[in-house]
Amino acid sequence: MKKIVIALDGYSSCGKSTTAKLVAAELGYAYIDTGAMYRAVTLYFLEHHVSLTNPKEIKDALSKIEVEFHYNPKKQRNEVFLNGLNVEDEIRKMYISDKVSEVSVIPEVRRAMVAQQQKMGKKRGVVMDGRDIGTAVFPDAEVKIFMTADVDTRTKRRQEELLQKKQLVNYDDIRENLLKRDHIDSTRAESPLRRAEDAHLLDTSHMTIDEQVEFVIERVTAQLLRNEYAAQEQEMNLER
Repeated sequence: MKKIVIALDGYSSCGKSTTAKLVAAELGYAYIDTGAMYRAVTLYFLEHHVSLTNPKEIKDALSKIEVEFHYNPKKQRNEVFLNGLNVEDEIRKMYISDKVSEVSVIPEVRRAMVAQQQKMGKKRGVVMDGRDIGTAVFPDAEVKIFMTADVDTRTKRRQEELLQKKQLVNYDDIRENLLKRDHIDSTRAESPLRRAEDAHLLDTSHMTIDEQVEFVIERVTAQLLRNEYAAQEQEMNLER
């Protein structure tokens, strides 16, 4: 069957990345964590003291940034490389989470990353998760999912994730960070976080990861069958 683009958008800590990785693995598709790209840019900006209000500094910095994904067979995951250096663990730290929405709201940053993302998915056969995949990056994605969950569930999940990485962060600080990011992501002028009209809503508040993956796979399977049926119909019409 002809490969498609699967877009998973939604709020932080809804299970987007984990679900997207597993869906991609099951389908044999490439997985692209677009949020990690913005985290990598944030890391570069912080390390090089780039002013978020200086357009020239931002433009110059973006021209020097190259973000790539490389598969680590030992850890069985894609890892983010910033200008040739593995920054996978560093970009997941809380100080990056505190700043990433402020960086990703900058129009020049979004345009630069969207262009890279569209290039990565040009050949289809990809699962992308982020905030604006189904609305701005790939509005023609064949399957769109918009993920959400109540903020307390998301806070607990984020805290558990950080604890697994041996990062002890106060519950209230995490909750405040998530709400702050929600507000910035939803109100920014450039590609705000919103549900595409044709996106399936997936509330993960009381769902396991397996159930989330099953939800997406069911909709992907249905779309692939529709595509196959349409292709057969077209072929039959041409033969008449």
